[in-house]
Amino acid sequence: MPVCAGCGSNVEVGARFCPYCGAPIFAAPERLGPGSTLAVEDYGKAVLGHEIGQGGMGIVYRAWLYYDPAGRLAGSEPHPVAVKVLHPLLRGRERARRLFLREAEALRRLAHPNVVHFFALVDDGSELALVMELVQGEPLSAVIARGLVSRPSPDAPCVPFVLAWHYFAQLLGALAAVHQLGILHRDVKPANVLVRSDGVVKLTDFGIARIPAEGAAATGGVAPGTGAYMSPEAVQGLELDARSDLYSAAIVLYEMLVGQSPFDAPDRTEIAVRTAQLEDPPPPVSRLVPSAPPVLDVLMAHALAKNPALRYPSALELGEAFRTALGLPLTQGWNAQKELAALAKTISGLVLPEVPPTQADAEERAQALREDLVVAIRKDAATPAGGGTRR
Repeated sequence: MPVCAGCGSNVEVGARFCPYCGAPIFAAPERLGPGSTLAVEDYGKAVLGHEIGQGGMGIVYRAWLYYDPAGRLAGSEPHPVAVKVLHPLLRGRERARRLFLREAEALRRLAHPNVVHFFALVDDGSELALVMELVQGEPLSAVIARGLVSRPSPDAPCVPFVLAWHYFAQLLGALAAVHQLGILHRDVKPANVLVRSDGVVKLTDFGIARIPAEGAAATGGVAPGTGAYMSPEAVQGLELDARSDLYSAAIVLYEMLVGQSPFDAPDRTEIAVRTAQLEDPPPPVSRLVPSAPPVLDVLMAHALAKNPALRYPSALELGEAFRTALGLPLTQGWNAQKELAALAKTISGLVLPEVPPTQADAEERAQALREDLVVAIRKDAATPAGGGTRR
């Protein structure tokens, strides 16, 4: 029996207004759940399984994607996917819909081994859902939490240096491609970096990303992002560019090494954290992790400068600065990241060069690079030189 939200009285099924206080009665929206089926254009259907997570915008389910026997991918085997459904309580809200569609558009433009793969958007007028790759792994935040309690000594980094670089390089490769398309993620943090069981990293959750069609206007005082990982300009609601995402990425690396972000602490309020982001220098890594090389403090000071003009201008330059200063090898994987970033606009269809490579040539080369990159990442993850995925 429905209950009036105004006075708490029980009302008859089908009633539009409460007979006691006159408040309108809104029917609770039906909620998708295990066993529900969504038609997925160009593929077939997705059958939902159990819920695997919730966020501010949606509910994520494990699902199976079944291909249409009469479709272009007929004969393909069903496989598990993740389906992110707009939360029932947000149906009908234009801003929520706009953010959901923005995430779909950002993912549609990307085809990178370190970005969660996008299959389709489901928009049938009543349901809004994203069908995406199901990442078999865990968020980087869980890796950090485990490392914090299992590191051999307080002097050691939370995540071993070479393994931290292994994850960081993949995050930067993803951001390099994202930024080439004019997309800003705006919520780079460990919880949005998924680590697959084979060591491949996947950047996810583009729910508040900015895509090129929206321009680069300031946010008007509404700061998108997650507190402790936001750049000073994001905290102030100023105009953002790629350097804001790179600031957040540097904080992710800092947290991998130290175990917490530079401006956060258990006893700090959100206001205190934001004030520190604007005013305080980041504590040197070597002070908190004595085994860290001193050059890391210089690199972090540069990457976390309050003024964006003093930071590294691109993801690849940020990565190259860390790699060379720490004496890390130039791997096949890092070279592939550079070339994939250079091809990003062409393979997305946003630009067609007047000179070779043509878009078809670029896509063929990009596919080879994607395959090479995944092989290289897995190889690095499985060897001591790559840091290893097991402790």
